[in-house]
Amino acid sequence: MPLPPAVDATLPVIRLKSDRAPGHPWVWSAQLHKPETKLPPGSVVEIHDAKGRFVGRGFWNGHARIALRVLSTDEAEAIDAEWIFARIAQAVQLRRDWLQLDQTSDAWRVIHSEGDGLSGLIVDRYADILVIEYFAAGMWRFREAIHAALLTHFPGARLYWFAESHVQRQESFDCRTGDVPEAVEVHEHGLRFHAAPGSGHKTGFFADQRDNRRRFAELAKGRRVLDLCCNAGGFAVHAMAAGAREAVGVDLDAGILEVARANAAANHVAVTFEQSDIFDWVRAAVAHGEQYDAVILDPAKLTRDRSKVMDALKKYFAMNRMALDIIPPGGLLLTCSCTGLVGEADFLEMLRRVALNAGREIQVLQVSGAGADHPFRTDVLEGRYLKAVFCRVD
Repeated sequence: MPLPPAVDATLPVIRLKSDRAPGHPWVWSAQLHKPETKLPPGSVVEIHDAKGRFVGRGFWNGHARIALRVLSTDEAEAIDAEWIFARIAQAVQLRRDWLQLDQTSDAWRVIHSEGDGLSGLIVDRYADILVIEYFAAGMWRFREAIHAALLTHFPGARLYWFAESHVQRQESFDCRTGDVPEAVEVHEHGLRFHAAPGSGHKTGFFADQRDNRRRFAELAKGRRVLDLCCNAGGFAVHAMAAGAREAVGVDLDAGILEVARANAAANHVAVTFEQSDIFDWVRAAVAHGEQYDAVILDPAKLTRDRSKVMDALKKYFAMNRMALDIIPPGGLLLTCSCTGLVGEADFLEMLRRVALNAGREIQVLQVSGAGADHPFRTDVLEGRYLKAVFCRVD
C-alpha cells in the first residue's frame, strides 16, 4: 500500500475548530483558530481540522471577511506558480475546446473565480485586451505567474488589471492599476459592439448576457421592444438586427447612451435611446397610451450587503410591477437580476407577488443565467449570480 504524501512542513498551519472539512471554500474567522504568529495577507497555508488531519491548502488573510480561501484538498498538490499555470490552462481549454467560444465571440470570461478553482480572480477577454480583476490578496501575490500564464494562451494581449478600492481595504493589498487601454471593438453572434475597460462604465459590454441577448432577439421578432436600464443597448441592438419592429432603450447614464448609439450605428439598426429614470419614463409613456410587447428589465446590482437583501427585493418588486403597466396581454418580459445575494427562488417569489398585485398572469418560459463561460461550483452557489427570467404576460 503506497504511503501518503508527506505534509509540507514549510507552510504555516491553520487549524479549524471543527473536525469536519468545511463544505464551502470560504472559511470565516469564527470557524478557525487564529495563528499564534502574524501572517502576511494572502499567505499560502495548510489547513487542518480540529483533530490535526489535513483538510487542504489555501490563502490566509486575517484582515479579511473571508479568512481562508480553500484552493485544493489534494495533499499532493502545492499552491505555486505551476498550479496557477495548470488551472488557467484548464479554464482556457473549457472555453475554447468545449464551449468553442472563439466561433461565437471574442468577448468572454476566461476565469470565473471559484467556478474555475481560482478563488479571488476574474479575467475577461475583450478582443486583444484581458481585464484582470483581483478580489484576494493571495491572488495578487501570484500576479506575475497569472499574467505570464495568460500571455501563453493569448500572445500579444494587452493586460489591464485592477481591484476595487473596498476590496483592497478589506483584503489589505495595494493593486497598482496600469494604464487604461484604448476602447476596442468586440464581436458577438456577428454583431459589433464597443468595449472600453476601465472607462468608468465597467466595459460598456457585459459578456454574461450573450446567450440571453440572442434568445430575447429570437422571441422579439416583429415586436415593439423596450430596453429598460439598457446600458450600452445590447438587447435592443440584437433585437433590431433579428427583426424587431421597433426598439427604444432607456437609461439614466448619458455617457453610456452615447456608447449605445454608436453600437446601433455600427450594426446599421435604428434604435431610439433616451436618458431618463425608468419609473418617470414608463409613467409618462403609459399616460400617453404607449405599450411595448417585448420588454427587457436589466438593472445594475442593487446590493453587496446581506442585510440589504430585503430592500433589494422591494426595489425589484417596484420595477417589475411598473414594467407590467406597459406590457399588453400576450407580451414578453425578460426580467434580470445580477445581485448575487438575491437567490433564484426569492426572485421568482417576487415575480409571483408582482403578478398577484397587478392581477396579471406571468407564465415563466425559461429561467436562465450567465453563459457557460461563467461556471459555478455546486458548493459555491454565489457564483450563479445572474438570473434571467423569460416570461409571457397575460
